[in-house]
Amino acid sequence: MKKYITSITIILLTLLATGCEDFLDLKPLDQEVSSNFYQTEDDAMQAIVAVYDVLTYQSSPGISWAPFVTMSDILSDDAYAGGSDANDGFNEDELNTFNIPATNLIVHSFWIKNYIGIYRANLFLEKIEEIDAPDDFKTRTIAEAKFMRAYFYFEQVRFFENIPLLTSTIKGPSEYQQEQNTPEEVYNQIALDLVEAAADLPGEVVSAEAGRVTKWAAKALLARVYLFYNGVYNGELDASGTAVDQTYVLNELEDVITNSGHDLFEDYGENFSLSGEFGVESVFEISYGDTPPWWDWEYVRGGNGNLSAQMNGPRVTGSDNWNRGWSFAPVSQKLVDDLSGDPRLEYTVVSEADLDGKLTVGYQHTGHFSNKYTSDAEHWGSAGQFELNRTINHRVIRFSDVLLMAAELGSPNAQAYLDRVRTRVDLPSVPATLDNIYAERRLELSLEGLRYFDLLRRGLSFAGQELTNSVRGPNYIGDQDIFDVNFDPATKGFLPIPQTEIDLSAGTLIQNDGY
Repeated sequence: MKKYITSITIILLTLLATGCEDFLDLKPLDQEVSSNFYQTEDDAMQAIVAVYDVLTYQSSPGISWAPFVTMSDILSDDAYAGGSDANDGFNEDELNTFNIPATNLIVHSFWIKNYIGIYRANLFLEKIEEIDAPDDFKTRTIAEAKFMRAYFYFEQVRFFENIPLLTSTIKGPSEYQQEQNTPEEVYNQIALDLVEAAADLPGEVVSAEAGRVTKWAAKALLARVYLFYNGVYNGELDASGTAVDQTYVLNELEDVITNSGHDLFEDYGENFSLSGEFGVESVFEISYGDTPPWWDWEYVRGGNGNLSAQMNGPRVTGSDNWNRGWSFAPVSQKLVDDLSGDPRLEYTVVSEADLDGKLTVGYQHTGHFSNKYTSDAEHWGSAGQFELNRTINHRVIRFSDVLLMAAELGSPNAQAYLDRVRTRVDLPSVPATLDNIYAERRLELSLEGLRYFDLLRRGLSFAGQELTNSVRGPNYIGDQDIFDVNFDPATKGFLPIPQTEIDLSAGTLIQNDGY
């Protein structure tokens, strides 16, 4: 979607549930507003691109940088907070140690980003029928808007649990104070959006439109939603009368496996190379890059660089292979030990011994960094401020994840699917038990932002055991207490509702348990 995102020339006023405002672009290129903009097919195309654009948001101006992969990994046992020093990673370390106040800026950035996306999707769905455009165009873009609304709601409800569910735009001040819905209501809406989206999305997109979603992405995302909901709440989903249960979801995954044309790369490492972008293994991918070249530190999300790569990269100078990352989310010795002897280790983790140039040691230094989203030379931008133009895409759902989800859900082919993932990296077969499937997910999908949620859906006692971590590696620098992590089960693993939002709601929003 790089070419689509960077072609946007409109400004959409985004009115959030709390009355906050956001602009797609700081520079007004015309005088059109939402009340008079939605007229033509071209208008609608720009509007759906504006919804896609929020997928790339990794910061909120004036609040915090909050790339999903980096922050989710910090919450997990795969990484610590890091940064240059304790002050640099202060908000990140609150997530890492589960001492998270309702004033945490990263938490607030998550909240704002997702409601911006929800608002834009809702606005599109309200306006599209008024637009003079072909029926097939409307059908496809409506499905895209529903997919993205589901995506934003899923991210929001997994983080916050108790959130307002808005399926239409706020019409005025009398609607600003929105009560929280039950998780069941939110998840059922997500399921409905994805079921309807899958029915109308295309099975493939042309290369010029790479990044637009397909029916296979909707089916795979529905499976991820179901597994989390079923694991945390032990329930099934209802998509307005359609029972989205284990049988339904497994059938959708089998359809992806059999009919989508997706497959595993022969080489595991190709997944995170430029040559692997929108490749055969990528079921859903968010596009990042250096077009247009970006310089503005005051409005970082106006560009398309991947902040996860910048934040995770080692602080190396004088190197032809690495370029001044910020050493956030340093990888834990625990993950390195679990990957020991696994061929995926070299593609997942880069260690300080592998780096050339001068490495500056940061906070919670472990000697290990992500090698999936990082500041390596392959992903340097060609122009602009180099920190703001990292070019690696976010692989949201890979085909290996689809195979493992299907195995977990009890496919008759579970053993073959697990073997397929392991054979790709020359590992022997192991029985397709739930424990082995979960273990494979940890190794196959580590440092991709999934581990924390996989732990939560296995149950609080299991998550607490894994997330409470004092494992110390030989290269750790700093006193033991800066590495100690104690999971707080009172929060159930959810983040606090931002205090600013509670204040703006005049007390309508109720704080989550444990905060």
